[in-house]
Amino acid sequence: MLEKLKELNHNIKASFLFTALQSFGRGIWMGNILSLYVVVLVENSQGILGLTSNEILGITAGITGIAMTAIVFPAGYLTDKLRRDKMLRVAGIVGIIAMLILALAIDLYLIMIALFLWGAFQGITRPAFESIVADSLPTGNRSGVYAKIHLVRQFGMASGPVLNILLFFWLGDQWDMEILRTVMLVGVSISLLSAIVLFFFKDDRSMGDESESIFELDPPDEEVSKQAKKIPILLVASNVIIGMGAGMTVKFFPVFFRAVYELKPISVQMIMGATFIVTGIAGIVAQKFSVKRGRGEMIFSVQILATMCLVVIGFYPSLIFLVPLFVLRGSLMNAAQPLSRSILMDVVPKKNRGKWNSLETIAWGLFWNASAVLGGFLIGDNNFQRCFLITAGIYFVGTIPILLLIPMVKKETG
Repeated sequence: MLEKLKELNHNIKASFLFTALQSFGRGIWMGNILSLYVVVLVENSQGILGLTSNEILGITAGITGIAMTAIVFPAGYLTDKLRRDKMLRVAGIVGIIAMLILALAIDLYLIMIALFLWGAFQGITRPAFESIVADSLPTGNRSGVYAKIHLVRQFGMASGPVLNILLFFWLGDQWDMEILRTVMLVGVSISLLSAIVLFFFKDDRSMGDESESIFELDPPDEEVSKQAKKIPILLVASNVIIGMGAGMTVKFFPVFFRAVYELKPISVQMIMGATFIVTGIAGIVAQKFSVKRGRGEMIFSVQILATMCLVVIGFYPSLIFLVPLFVLRGSLMNAAQPLSRSILMDVVPKKNRGKWNSLETIAWGLFWNASAVLGGFLIGDNNFQRCFLITAGIYFVGTIPILLLIPMVKKETG
């Protein structure tokens, strides 16, 4: 195990460390804790601007998306024109400032400023990070490492709720403002450390031609060339549609557990932690199956199954059925990410990876966060069913580009 770790490219080692710290910190503060902190803050203020707590929660997510969208295309362009490592250092500075402001925030307006900067941090980081990782892996054999990074990300996200359980045991199992703030501060500190790791990536340690696009290494005939141009468009189109649906729903699951099932903080942390663990394992399993059955086929299969789980959740099943359905929904939908990423990076030339990674980021930036605003208004006074079923319909539409993609994507070499 240690020998394999030593053999890894320097940037891949750094990517594992960054992913572990980033996801651990986010697992503590950014998901269910931030959502409930904002909701309780609004409830204690007896409403803000005449909006419900769910509507305000959606707006806070929208602010992050606006910042990410504003910066991600310039960041992607500069990633291709300048060095990837320089862009990551800029991102690190922005991330540190965002976390310091969030740590000091005591009202909704400072939280919004911090989340705006956090969105800018994500917008600068994603194109450069994904590009330097792709540049440091051999073409045609990426999905295995992507699946392992995905596993580290999910286990990091799972570790956040596990630590939260211990903190709630110690501080009190209540949705209390001071308790939620204390838990958030722990996660914010770890997220700040992850931003520092970005200073250790190096362009000079990336690979050469062996990480170039498969179509650059082996120029195709005219017919194959036309198909090659369609692959990234179909992938990004699917991710944008899926991201739009996810944003309407995912942000509100903790509120759903609290409002409909009256779950306490520790119970919610246990469900979230289990989901992240199963998600990491599902990514590895999907990657193994994809070697024989094809990456496009596996992406379509897991997304359809996840959508069916969400439809059932929309009818408020009893808790004993809700929990496994929720875990399956999250783990199956996210199991597609490493496969989708490996296909995209196999077909996109190195010189354009920053731009295409910017487009990918839009799926989980503008559309995810902007649709969270819509989700907040759809849910309104806790009408979760309407939002869940609309999301399921959007998911079904998002699988159509994957069906068109399947005949165009070759299987990996191993």
